Amino acid sequence: MAGTLAGAGIVWQTPANPPEAQDYIFHNGRRYVRPYYFEFISHVKNRWAEKTIVDLFTEEFKGRPREYYAHAVKCGRLQVDEQMVHADYIVKSSQKISHFLHRHEPPVLGGNIVILQNEVDVVTVCKPASVPVHPCGQYRKNTVVGIMQAEHGLAPLFPVHRLDRLVSGLLIFAKSADRAESFRQQIEANLLQKEYVAKVVGVFPDGERTVDANVNFNAREGRSTVEVCDGSGKALPSGKQACTKFQRICTDGNHSIVLCKPVTGRTHQIRVHLKHIGYPIANDELYLSGNFCPRSSKGTSINRATSLACSSLSSDPDCAAEADLEFDIDAMCTNCPNLAPVGYDGDEEGLWLHCVRYTGPDWSFECPYPDWTSLDNVSRKKMKS
Repeated sequence: MAGTLAGAGIVWQTPANPPEAQDYIFHNGRRYVRPYYFEFISHVKNRWAEKTIVDLFTEEFKGRPREYYAHAVKCGRLQVDEQMVHADYIVKSSQKISHFLHRHEPPVLGGNIVILQNEVDVVTVCKPASVPVHPCGQYRKNTVVGIMQAEHGLAPLFPVHRLDRLVSGLLIFAKSADRAESFRQQIEANLLQKEYVAKVVGVFPDGERTVDANVNFNAREGRSTVEVCDGSGKALPSGKQACTKFQRICTDGNHSIVLCKPVTGRTHQIRVHLKHIGYPIANDELYLSGNFCPRSSKGTSINRATSLACSSLSSDPDCAAEADLEFDIDAMCTNCPNLAPVGYDGDEEGLWLHCVRYTGPDWSFECPYPDWTSLDNVSRKKMKS
């Protein structure tokens, strides 16, 4: 439930506050979240104990400078057990720490989340690329779960499977914990079949091709690698067994549309298996080369004194809604006057990887193909090599 910080006159949201339709701002093809005041709650871990509260936040949460945290403690925006403390306060294990801040969520692509089927206990949607499935990291309202609640009143929703943030396509939600458990049991019993389409570099060979190669995900780097076998032919122990089946749908001589059937479900499995066999996804910057391209750090600046006129935006019929870019500026916020958090420039595009079908023992759900599967010089039919 929302609360008010003593003496500040600011209403602070918590995870209990549901997203609402008016929370979103659409601008230049992106969906933004109007910045809002939020209470982050954490509890002191054993390795955090016996540190000063300022040292703790400076070392563990590096997105803001030490001066910010010192000022936040002084102003009561960093509290311990709901009490103001001084900058030299030593935290103890299990204590509750509240960080009250002006929250800016990263933007996502502005496409609608289309409901495909809405049944008694299941709802399926076409997830736009760049939108996370559920709250994680800096994303809370700008998620499929948040948007479905804000725009369609559907809550709670239980994701049956995951799609990476940059991947689009079919997403299945159970409407109850019991139905979610039924899906989970089918997944554990390997009773589900999954199908994706990808746009890859080059002319993919005709016929079905199976890639059976272990995948090792490096969480620190945010990327996977295919395991290299040692001289004895045994895979290195750190990778997880992974298998994907591929079949070409069509090609124009420069790119190919490929049907991908992952037998297992490892992180970035389809992406790294395609790279492994020499046909990476054509706009996958993470796997097209050995160099990872981080986000731009330019940010998205919205002048604190300027409200953009409708004429300066695109000719979208919803121009009036896009022009509503005003939001509260917070004097302590390290992101204001930007609309997006520092580090996001709004140039991100979706990956050419799309989930089209999930099939279970007695059910099947599908999602339409995206526009990028229609190559310029061919119709969607198999071409002979």
